Amino acid sequence: MSEKEICRCPWLDITKPDYVAYHDDEWGVPVFDDQKLFEYLTLESAQAGLSWYTILKRRDGYRAAFENFDVEKVALFTEEKVEELLLDVGIIRHRGKINAAINNAKLFISIQKEFGSFSNYMWGFVNHKTIVNNWTTLEDYPATSKESDAWSKDLKKRGFKFVGSTICYAHMQACGMINDHSHDCYKRSQIIDEFQQG
Repeated sequence: MSEKEICRCPWLDITKPDYVAYHDDEWGVPVFDDQKLFEYLTLESAQAGLSWYTILKRRDGYRAAFENFDVEKVALFTEEKVEELLLDVGIIRHRGKINAAINNAKLFISIQKEFGSFSNYMWGFVNHKTIVNNWTTLEDYPATSKESDAWSKDLKKRGFKFVGSTICYAHMQACGMINDHSHDCYKRSQIIDEFQQG
């Protein structure tokens, strides 16, 4: 089957190979590794007000700037480090978002201590099972859900920043808490088959 014949989600710009690779290899695949979850959460928070592709293009820059998303190292970033990052053209140079990443790293660690892992805490908001939706057109996709509302509310109560319900929903889509691949996207059934959860 040629690339043109492969059916993918309606939101995907198939003219961008890096975007296609992200869709095919990562988006919607369940993630349980805390370091990867911290990466996703940091990138989603940086996305606020921007397109995901704007962040995706800078992902390597973020990996370099944020110590490959080592949460323990990011939690120790100083004000001097913040000033340094504000000069880094490889990331979005937004003081609030940079400070939020550091703040969130500290709180991420406290959740790990409380729940054993951030993954245990996060997946609890979907009862540890992927929610499988059945969208067909771009207009079908919601920006939030009751689950993202609940998770956002809890994160904010704990002191996290840049974690509104829309950001939480995008994170849940990205890390497979929600399977939002469209009904006719080849990846939807592939994920369901690979990660069947009873």
